[in-house]
Amino acid sequence: MADVKIGAYICKGCGLGERLDTQALATIATREGKAAFAKEHDVLCSQSGVDMIRKDIDAGEVDRIVLAACSRRAKTDAFGFDTVAVSRCNLREGVIWTQPDTEEARELTQEMAEDYVRMSCAEVKQMIPPHPNELAERNRHVLVVGGGISGLTAAVEASRAGYPVTLVEKSGALGGWAAQLWRRVPTRAPYADPQDTGVAELVAEVEADPGITVYLNSTVTRTSGAPGRFAVDITAESGGTATENFGAIVQATGFTPYDANRLPEFGFGKSPDVVDQLGLEALARAADGGAIKRPSDGKEVRSVLFIQCAGQRSTAKGHLPYCSGHCCNTSIKQAMYFKDSNPDIDTTVLYTDLRTPGKGEDLYRSGQRKGVIFTKGVAQEVKPGGRGLQVRFKDLILDQEVEVDADLVVLATGMVPNSGVDIEAALKKEAAGAEGGADGEAAADADAAPVQEVSILNLDYRQGPDLPKLMHGFQDSHFICFPYETRRTGIYTTGPVRRPMDIAQALEDATGAALKAIQALENAALGRAAHPRSGDLSYPSFHRDGCTQCKRCTVECPFGAIDEDEQRYPMFNEARCRRCGTCMGACPVRVIYFDNYSIDTVGQQIKAVDMPEESQEKPRILVLACENDAYPALDMAAMNRIGYSAYARVIPVRCLGSVNSIWVTDALNGGYDGVMLMGCQKGDNYQCHFVKGSELAHYRMSKVYDTLEQLQLEKDRVETHEVAITDIQRAPQLIEAMAETVKRVGLSPFKF
Repeated sequence: MADVKIGAYICKGCGLGERLDTQALATIATREGKAAFAKEHDVLCSQSGVDMIRKDIDAGEVDRIVLAACSRRAKTDAFGFDTVAVSRCNLREGVIWTQPDTEEARELTQEMAEDYVRMSCAEVKQMIPPHPNELAERNRHVLVVGGGISGLTAAVEASRAGYPVTLVEKSGALGGWAAQLWRRVPTRAPYADPQDTGVAELVAEVEADPGITVYLNSTVTRTSGAPGRFAVDITAESGGTATENFGAIVQATGFTPYDANRLPEFGFGKSPDVVDQLGLEALARAADGGAIKRPSDGKEVRSVLFIQCAGQRSTAKGHLPYCSGHCCNTSIKQAMYFKDSNPDIDTTVLYTDLRTPGKGEDLYRSGQRKGVIFTKGVAQEVKPGGRGLQVRFKDLILDQEVEVDADLVVLATGMVPNSGVDIEAALKKEAAGAEGGADGEAAADADAAPVQEVSILNLDYRQGPDLPKLMHGFQDSHFICFPYETRRTGIYTTGPVRRPMDIAQALEDATGAALKAIQALENAALGRAAHPRSGDLSYPSFHRDGCTQCKRCTVECPFGAIDEDEQRYPMFNEARCRRCGTCMGACPVRVIYFDNYSIDTVGQQIKAVDMPEESQEKPRILVLACENDAYPALDMAAMNRIGYSAYARVIPVRCLGSVNSIWVTDALNGGYDGVMLMGCQKGDNYQCHFVKGSELAHYRMSKVYDTLEQLQLEKDRVETHEVAITDIQRAPQLIEAMAETVKRVGLSPFKF
């Protein structure tokens, strides 16, 4: 570290010069922070301020800089110095905007600012300017798996953007289920009538595009590698296999209609006149705008009843617990098939809750005008009787049992995602088998599964052959923070395999997935991280001689980015890595690090804080805040002038998963009176940008609590909280609560 040249730049704008003694901060930076120099500027983010910094960098005066100004989340373009290591010292949002502008508070406010300057100098001293991985590869080829409307759209959009595409479809024709529709829900005003699907035109565009190669009757039998260098085996039904390389992958494998044979109470399989929605589409295609005939005798249908939520939105075993999204609009559209051919046909939609996303309300009103009857009720049984079928249901408006006759009954059965093997369930089953129990129960659950699981991507990953799933079998993807993303970097899902959706949503979804795939392969070519740390050039390394081969990093990595070499040492796959640091937090011997984020970059910040003497009665509270939700929440609280204790010192971390327990123990041993961890929501409805980070942090902290008991320290001194980015009021309140806790339990006995 002898050649380290730190330059500190202190801003006086945004009220910093009026609230703080910036000259004293400059002295702290040079004397205690060992900066080569410290310069003050009236408005550091102005052109003159940026030029001043740039001039020092170009002259070789500095290779590490401390920007004592605003939050790291502000002025990112102005302070984009990517050839040097940069530490953003948050004096605006982190200090003056959280403290009252009074004479009494001036001393504590200045102490906060001085500590943050010390911390930034300590951090940047341990940082190395990150550089791209020399092994990064550029491959502009996109693989799309699935030839339905989502896959076709993703292929077309990627090709239009100038990227070659290979599309793999397991069947002998493109178009998927959408190709079997007679008409689709309208997407044009006045949203009154079913419209042409547009699938034939989309298929024709794909087949005519020289930038798109199509494999029919083919599947992916092996996927290895990483973004920028995926190697994929594509095997035809005839047995021939081709191996191609890709930069990114879009999985658009769609859905399978729920098996209506699981609903014997509704007569499916017992009477040919009970069909599901796709069965009705086949009848409508055969009629081609004319009278729809019932399958049993070929006679024209004079009365039809649609049963919504058949086998879905149900907690019964083997049923779908979720809403499939499109079914209500689809039934309204299909009811119009009958009314448009003959207004006298008795057409009834039986529903419990009618859900019409998009412009479905207009479609619903149009159906009413055409004479479609909407009845709120719960279907109980369909059996032969009367003119053909007899439907018994509970009328929820009249609160009575009702029986009606119908020529045809249509079941809205919903969609089951074609998401491949549930790798987490497979691991649980394997563990249960190893323990010698639950085999029968596991087999029963397999029988109750809505579809037979077959691997889609056949990933060569230690975590399993397919992408992880959410609770209902849809591919894991964060609907709010990062749609399309999966836990396998560079592989994106789209369409009904990701969540229930209709055609209009699938078209938009596929476009988004194609753009994300393009972003991933371009980032991979530059050695940069994917979302959420897009552009980050750092990647994990480790000190081999200190590694104990415990495998915690390989097991806990949420993204399958770490394998093992022949000697069982971790082998980091940079292109798969999201730079969350979970591996660093997992390592018990602390040998894993990033150039610009490590045990030392945070550990030295913790140690750099000036610890007041016990007689001063000024506690210190360490706050390790996730940079994705908790830290922004604190920033926004500051923007709203919502203050918190001046005794808190906040350090942003990439993810709570990166928090190594040594930081907590060092803080307590160093005299901190309280330690707080603020991360994202964990569990099935997780908000963690790195999936498992918050959950792992909570687990690790449970071990720290055991240590606290052994040291006879109060457990209240260490707290772990789930904080959303919208917790603008709550996040500061949590810090205030910790300050009150410290006041109650007293200063730490380890202060000296």
